[in-house]
Amino acid sequence: MTRKITLSLGMFIGLLAVAGCSAKTDTTVATSKSASSNTTSAEGDPEMNVELPIESASATLETADATTTEELAKQPAPTKETKPEMSITKTSFGKTEDGQEIDLYTCTNANGLVVKLTNYGAIVVSVETPDRDGKLANITLGFDRLDGYLQRHPYFGATVGRYCNRIAKGKFTLDGREYTLATNNGENHLHGGDAGFDKQVWKAEEVNTDAGVGVRFSRRSVDGEEGYPGNLDVTATYTLTNANELHMEFTAQTDKATPCNLTNHNYWNLAGAGSGTNENHELQLEADKYLPVDDGLIPTGELADVKGTPLDFSSPHKIGERLKEIDADPVGYDHCYVLRSQDGSMALAARVKEPSTGRVMEIYTTQPGIQLYSGNFLDGSESGGGFNQYGAFCLETQHYPDSPNQPSFPTTILKPGETYKQTTVHKFSVE
Repeated sequence: MTRKITLSLGMFIGLLAVAGCSAKTDTTVATSKSASSNTTSAEGDPEMNVELPIESASATLETADATTTEELAKQPAPTKETKPEMSITKTSFGKTEDGQEIDLYTCTNANGLVVKLTNYGAIVVSVETPDRDGKLANITLGFDRLDGYLQRHPYFGATVGRYCNRIAKGKFTLDGREYTLATNNGENHLHGGDAGFDKQVWKAEEVNTDAGVGVRFSRRSVDGEEGYPGNLDVTATYTLTNANELHMEFTAQTDKATPCNLTNHNYWNLAGAGSGTNENHELQLEADKYLPVDDGLIPTGELADVKGTPLDFSSPHKIGERLKEIDADPVGYDHCYVLRSQDGSMALAARVKEPSTGRVMEIYTTQPGIQLYSGNFLDGSESGGGFNQYGAFCLETQHYPDSPNQPSFPTTILKPGETYKQTTVHKFSVE
């Protein structure tokens, strides 16, 4: 007895491949070549009239159901490379000590670059870019697990505020009132205090546009937090674009006058995180002046020329070329440079190249200053991710340190009715 079963051409070919129907001598296949006997399935495959003995058909279909997935999994992957699709995914990154759920966002652009972000501290966990041979590597320092960020660490990848860098003796006067902040760096206030923005859980909203993907983080820094006045509503938006750029946009509004100076604290090693020191990186800064500092790294108020000093990166120099000439303890760069562009427009601030991999990073910003830090305090400890001294460098775009106490510096005071907005772009390429 024979029963007619109608299969699409794709299904029929699959049965032949999986069950070996073409080799069976007891199988009868009748195919009509006339246009009138062929139809089109919902999937668009031409249908064929296939006659199989009922016993053979039953066995074949059962075998196909049981083995198709397994056989397909064994087929070799396509040799032609598939271009990545732009995407963003959210996974669990763990919990804080008080039980708050923390997420990890993985952003991939159409060229395969990957940026990972977390809503704990609005932190950039990793940035993966290709070298000149197309090999991806993470080029920022950080931790694979949330536990690393919950301990005290060197601000790896963090969004820093309410005031990045230092405020002398943790004090400033505003509208006739003196405010006292946490002194968490010797006698000075650093990066927002004991529990700055880097130690807060932020709200997170995915950003998905034709140009790129990312996350918009937001939080309210309440009046009195770490000693600062006013309720400050802050957003930090990180977007990975298809132009191979990482955009960082910070905005803030307040209901009381307050200092506000926000930055990102990525530690970069373009050869790959953990691959060695930063000393072979070639750096150029768009700056002719820098801010001399005292022993506590507080600016003296002077804007000094870089020419003729080890701080001159107005033309390309390797970071390690003159590093040992810096009079500091520990030895190394930790200086704020005065950028040539001072009008708030987007302008080139820095260019870095790592010769062995060909990776290049250009930094554009609306900020007036950029802090070069050569990883002087990295010591290989667990809290420092096991990274050794000079294992990376930071280029933090910002207003000047201690501006609330330095009337000659550009103001960092945000008033009610005003909107703080600063943007920095990191552009990645190879040579």
